[in-house]
Parts: sequence; C-alpha cells; structure tokens
Amino acid sequence: MPNTNNLVVEIGPGLGDLTEKLLEKRRVKAVEIDTDLCEILKEKFPNLDLICDDVLEIWQDSLVDDKYDLIANLPYYIATNIILKALKDKNAKNILVLIQKEVADKFSAKVGDKNYSSLAILANSVANVKKLFDIPPGAFVPAPKVMSSVILFEKFKDSYDEDFAKFLKIAFANPRKTLKKNLSVKYKNFNPEDFDLAKNIRPHQVDGSTFFRLFSKVR
Repeated sequence: MPNTNNLVVEIGPGLGDLTEKLLEKRRVKAVEIDTDLCEILKEKFPNLDLICDDVLEIWQDSLVDDKYDLIANLPYYIATNIILKALKDKNAKNILVLIQKEVADKFSAKVGDKNYSSLAILANSVANVKKLFDIPPGAFVPAPKVMSSVILFEKFKDSYDEDFAKFLKIAFANPRKTLKKNLSVKYKNFNPEDFDLAKNIRPHQVDGSTFFRLFSKVR
C-alpha cells in the first residue's frame, strides 16, 4: 500500500474482502455498480462511504474532491479505461491495482518490447510504473482464464496531455507500419530523418522522450 494518508478509493469492491483490509488502514470510499452487492456491503460495513453507481458515468474531471490513492481489484474489461482516467485525474496520486497480466505488461513495457505501445509512454509521462508480481489463475475462486498482475503507478505529475495522447494514438495506429506511414496520415510532411531517426523506424522502437520531442515539433 502507498505510504500516504490519502483517502483510498476502491472500485468494484464486490463482497468486500479487500475493503475489510483497507478499512483497517485508511479512510475508504468505494464505488460499486451492482445493487445487490451494494446492499451486502452496506450491511457488512455500516461506516463505509459507499457510492452505488457506474464509476465511468460519475467520473468527471476528478472522481472525488480529495487527494486519493486508487487501490482495487479492477474488473478486467474496464481496467485500461479506469487506469487512464486515474492517470488524468489530478486528485489521484497513486494507483495500486490488480489487473489482467496482458494489460499490466502493456503499461509497464519498455521501448523495443513487442507489447510497447502508447499506453506505456502515456503512463510513464506522468508516473513511475512498477509491475510488482504476477498471480496465477488458481489463486482465485472461481479461477479466471488468464494470469493476473499487481501494478503500481506512482504519479509525479497531475495529469497527462490529452493532445499528446491523441498524437500517440496516431503514431501507434498500425504498429506493423513504420512511424512515418502512421504519422503521415495526419502530418503529411513528417520525415523521421529530420529528427535523426531511421526512415524505416517503427513506433515500438522510439522512446517516450523522443515521442514528446516529435509531438512538440509537429503540433
């Protein structure tokens, strides 16, 4: 758990196994979409600050008004979206989540890795990203069909640049194509050689600081 006194926000607490442990350490605000589970949580934890709603619908610029650490076992189908929202949320200071290993590998990938993408660059532009450990399916009941991982994002900036995110999306639109072909769709005169890059360089071969340098020039 991050060594802070921040409020903890838990998304998708389910039956409250993690919630119980978190309440022993910190103030906790939980967001649960399932109304039946909400009733169980209210009965089990009378003092829990509980929001019964869809987190993606209620999340505006900031999910809560206080500084907070997001600590949760995230539903796999919305994990990427949740993490990106927290990285952009100025009040989110740390993100410690259990997610699908494949997604954790994308966020923690290094330049040159086969799964290096805009997710890793964007995350590393605002946070120190550490994949802590993997968890096999057999550790859960019922067992999922995939490996899981615990990953930590320690933010050093409040938020990422939305325009930079859009630029990266274009740069990685087709990872099999060269960076020039991808970026030339929007930036007609883009030439990687103008930036001392090989003309056939591919997106996964370019580090984050170079991408930001390209973005600063072409925009």
